[in-house]
Amino acid sequence: MAREQFQTLTEPMYYILLALTEECCGVDIMERVKEISKGRVLVGPGTLYAMLAKFEENGVIRLTASEGRKKSYVITDIGKEMLRQEYGRLLVMVRDGSIFWEK
Repeated sequence: MAREQFQTLTEPMYYILLALTEECCGVDIMERVKEISKGRVLVGPGTLYAMLAKFEENGVIRLTASEGRKKSYVITDIGKEMLRQEYGRLLVMVRDGSIFWEK
């Protein structure tokens, strides 16, 4: 299953999936990642298209439209569950770390 291959998500992976909660093409994904992360995370074309291929191959996203070289994608239910699990994992990490910073 996809979750086993993507046991934890890198920041770019996480933000790409967040961006794909709405259908969009590659250029739009890069822009949405930048917007969602407030410019902290930037995804270049090489990283993006490699991740899109892996995500699509594993059923995490699906192709919704293809016009020439422009392809649009959206997250699948599998991808949403993977994103939800990663969000939960990150929350646990923040809670675990908070005892060191809230003294």
